[in-house]
Amino acid sequence: MPDVPADQPGVGPDNRPAGPESIHAPWRFQYLESLGEDGPPAKTAHGSAATFLAAYWASPDKDEANHVIARTAKGMIMLNAFPYSNGHLLVALGEGRPRLLDYEPEDRAHLWMLVELACDLAERTLECQGMNVGINQGRAAGAGVPSHLHVHVVPRWTGDTNFITTVGQVRVVPQALDDMARRYRDAWSSMKAGIG
Repeated sequence: MPDVPADQPGVGPDNRPAGPESIHAPWRFQYLESLGEDGPPAKTAHGSAATFLAAYWASPDKDEANHVIARTAKGMIMLNAFPYSNGHLLVALGEGRPRLLDYEPEDRAHLWMLVELACDLAERTLECQGMNVGINQGRAAGAGVPSHLHVHVVPRWTGDTNFITTVGQVRVVPQALDDMARRYRDAWSSMKAGIG
């Protein structure tokens, strides 16, 4: 990039296009306040640290508040509270294990069935043009919750990574989590009726 005077409008001191210095996201404050308030994590029967996924699984009465969209005998589909894109879902089994191969084959089959349902749910609800589906297994692979394996289902649209992502180094998620959860629950109700 050619040298451009740092005082030129729209250019930052390192010659990159200037982005906003802050973006207000007041809904994140509740998350920030909750960090560390429960002390050290509890241990599960397998000796792994308890996670928010395990806590959500153990509290079906709080599904609406926790943005859990669907629940089966072994797992759940929920909104990611910190989405990569609008409608980003997480799929997890109730019992947390760190690796995919730590689960029995029938549990893995149930997990993939839930992933298929989550993909169908996202397509029906959002009419997305594409989708990323993946697992970050282990902290080295980017897992935010390495002790409780989960699958990301990320709806995508042409242009959803646009100038604000490139120039401002930030993603814009255009819909509030409560509104998105309501849309997903409505679609899930009609899907359940069809599934039987």
